[in-house]
Amino acid sequence: MAKSKAAGTARKRAVIFAINEENPQQRLIGRVIDVLEEGGLIAYPTDTFYGIGCDLYNKKGIQLIYRLKNRPLAKPFSFICENLKGISRYAKVSNYAYKTMKRLLPGPYTFVLEGTKLVPKIMLTKRKTVGIRVPDNRICLEIVRRFGRPIISTSAGFDDPHAIREAFGHLLDVIVDGGVVYPSPSSVVSLIDDQPEVIRAGKGDISIFR
Repeated sequence: MAKSKAAGTARKRAVIFAINEENPQQRLIGRVIDVLEEGGLIAYPTDTFYGIGCDLYNKKGIQLIYRLKNRPLAKPFSFICENLKGISRYAKVSNYAYKTMKRLLPGPYTFVLEGTKLVPKIMLTKRKTVGIRVPDNRICLEIVRRFGRPIISTSAGFDDPHAIREAFGHLLDVIVDGGVVYPSPSSVVSLIDDQPEVIRAGKGDISIFR
């Protein structure tokens, strides 16, 4: 029994990959993609915090992140897309929304839009809306680009990869070390019905919405 327990602990000890933000090593990005394809959980840098995430279609992984964050199912996580084209696959984007996001993304914003049928129900609010990000961070955008699907985004709550492993290493498979990222939440803006509403003021400039 003791041997089995030790083996289980070893399997769950998160591996840290140091990836260069300016020029992400494709070999290491590929290893992160392998983990996502196998249903694993990762921690990764964004322009606002270290995020914890998994494949948008990994229901078990999403449920684990809910437990990890002690978050009610009624409050879906946001997710990351590579670019505006990606956003338009998972959200209904009006001309106004497109022009607004084109001006501000990549950047420290989360935009709330009506989700499309491609979004799993567990990721939709009661109003069928979603929160979508395109962070100004080459590492996470390259992960999403290579993966070909969005990944979940929720704050890890720590600015250092080693602190993340200390707290969540038994639940994560890979931690991407992109340097220290001091947490500063994104600005959350709803663009539903072309009526911009600032839900949370954060790192992104919201003066254009006032």
